[in-house]
Amino acid sequence: MPDRNNDRMLQLVNRYKAAGEPWPAEAHVMAEWAVRSERWTPEHYSIVAHLADQMARAMRETYETDPQGRRVRALHVARVTRNGKQMSLWVGMHDREVPGHPHLMTIAFQQRRQQIVGDCQQLKTDVDSYNDNDNPGKQISIVFDFTADLEEAELMKSLRPGSSVAATGRSIRPRRRPTTDAAQRT
Repeated sequence: MPDRNNDRMLQLVNRYKAAGEPWPAEAHVMAEWAVRSERWTPEHYSIVAHLADQMARAMRETYETDPQGRRVRALHVARVTRNGKQMSLWVGMHDREVPGHPHLMTIAFQQRRQQIVGDCQQLKTDVDSYNDNDNPGKQISIVFDFTADLEEAELMKSLRPGSSVAATGRSIRPRRRPTTDAAQRT
């Protein structure tokens, strides 16, 4: 099913370009142009949706430090269906009094993992298309095994001043990253 709002937004982008406005451009600049040129006016629903987006962004970007000193997201979203209606329910890590709290947290974590998988699939498709159609030089290669990246991040955290590993003076050797033919890594 086509997304009508996306179609409307892309039409605005095309009108922006057709009007001879600077391109490439930031979305914010294009939005200012659309409002200034009266090609878009907010509706009540748009204002509520914008506020909801801003609230969701604030919740998504709320972090705290756990008892072990880790920086963790405090609030998580679980998309569920209740009474035939899909909902995105925000729940806090510490909201243990919420009925079904562990279940909602499990759903939220599983859905975030699926988003990451989807992002990786799209990145692979984009890189493959670029290499096949627009890259006359050395092919770009992407490694999707993040094990070494996660281990390195853990190691770097442990070496920060004040961490228990840094305080003991233990030596930790990072695992070597797998190599690829391409020099680029992302």
